Amino acid sequence: MLDTAQKGGQASAWDVVTKLGEADGSVAHPHLSLLISPAAASRDLSDAVHALCAVHGDPPGLAVEARTFCVQPDACDWLTAVADAFVGERSYIARLAAAAGPTPSTPGQAETEAALIASRHALETLARSERRGCATGAVAALVQDWTTIRLLLDHAAQRFGVEPVPAGFPSLAETASSVTMLGATPATERAVRFGAQQLLAQHRALWDLLEARGSARNG
Repeated sequence: MLDTAQKGGQASAWDVVTKLGEADGSVAHPHLSLLISPAAASRDLSDAVHALCAVHGDPPGLAVEARTFCVQPDACDWLTAVADAFVGERSYIARLAAAAGPTPSTPGQAETEAALIASRHALETLARSERRGCATGAVAALVQDWTTIRLLLDHAAQRFGVEPVPAGFPSLAETASSVTMLGATPATERAVRFGAQQLLAQHRALWDLLEARGSARNG
């Protein structure tokens, strides 16, 4: 873990985001672990790619929304760099979805589509929050959690014959420094924590949904 500046022995805002990600992020979910393993069924990988496309694959996306509403002006440069990186990520997801074929037939498809739309709306609400630090925390958690999600995308790329492409996110040091600065006060750190928790909750719900869909197909 990258060491970041601390004040009075207190963890920085980036430390908070990192610890939340380790405990509650995608890396801790058993279904994601299955999906990145050689034992993953192709239909389960396809389902995951299509779900990620539904939540994160359409513009403008969380980072662009957060930059547009930018209630923390000091965050704008970092948000722009993250938003630019997600242009490439959206293109990658779209290529994977095309290569994976149609969404696997699964009971409860209408309910799934409604849940994915609700998740996307929840992320839009986070991005547009007027609480200083909330959108910052959500984007920080997305960047941190995307490291694990990228393992899934690259695994799907190998399975479906798509050439993996490198991610273009800001360096970890740059993100750590930016989030630490943006969450430097007690109020903004609490907001960063809240935004991160909400983003990670949406991702956990996504993996829970995909796990249930896999069980329904195999039941």
